[in-house]
Amino acid sequence: MPDPVTTPDPTARIDARHLLCPLPVLRLRRALQSAAPGAVVALEATDPAAVLDVPHFCAEAGHQLLSSAPLPDGARRYLVRRG
Repeated sequence: MPDPVTTPDPTARIDARHLLCPLPVLRLRRALQSAAPGAVVALEATDPAAVLDVPHFCAEAGHQLLSSAPLPDGARRYLVRRG
């Protein structure tokens, strides 16, 4: 679970529940492109492939995956800092 003291509040939130690959990552990419460097974006997704896709996308695109945590509704929340 992310530490609320050290984890920044996201500047944008993407609800990608019930969307399948590649849509969650495409929406994350679009949000990060329009965000300022250093901004944090939250992605909430239910796609099981996102567990692999989001870290891979971050590594390839130069962004930082700050956290990945399950949500009570079965989705997963990813916090990503724009590189």
